[in-house]
Amino acid sequence: MSKSNRRMDPTPGRTALIVIDMQNAFCRDDGSFAKLGFDVSMLKAAIAPCQRLIAAARTANVPVIFTRLSYAADYHDGGIAIQYMTPEFVEARCLAAGTWDIEIVDELMPSAGDHVVDKNRFSAFYAGPFERLLETLGIDTLVVCGVTTNCCVESTVRDAFQRNYKAFVVGDAVGELEPKRHDFALQTMRFLFADVAAVDEILDLWASAGST
Repeated sequence: MSKSNRRMDPTPGRTALIVIDMQNAFCRDDGSFAKLGFDVSMLKAAIAPCQRLIAAARTANVPVIFTRLSYAADYHDGGIAIQYMTPEFVEARCLAAGTWDIEIVDELMPSAGDHVVDKNRFSAFYAGPFERLLETLGIDTLVVCGVTTNCCVESTVRDAFQRNYKAFVVGDAVGELEPKRHDFALQTMRFLFADVAAVDEILDLWASAGST
């Protein structure tokens, strides 16, 4: 995406990379989503581009914030998402706290300088520590990658918009269970809530700025 097509630019020194839910549950063939019968190929495909973004962010001194979707062992904190929409999660022990399922995939292992925020709803902003961390770091711009495009990524981006954070969705570093939902979510976010960029564009912006 060219500069002329961007409505915004990341603010130097006030940008964070947000890595949404790149967890074993979603991105492994032996994770709970695959065991529930979902095709996780598009989710696995997001690992490599997220890797590139994370490496570049660390080089450019851009804070890296990982989120993890996680529920209490008895799912008492799951609300209607568990009760009505995804009750099969309970039987499958999907995303239960303290299990391998909730851990970030090995390829994207957080380093000592990164941040990890757990949440039990789709939007990262539902987790109180997330926005407090952004405020502590002085962040006003989010570069968002991860899974899934139509659910936790879009939920977070919409909430960022409501709170006046500039959001950039990295379209080739997010993944969804179905291509149609992925494409529609990107169209929706691009229409009003965020700019949609490519990995190479973000890397070029960070490289040209020295640090962002």
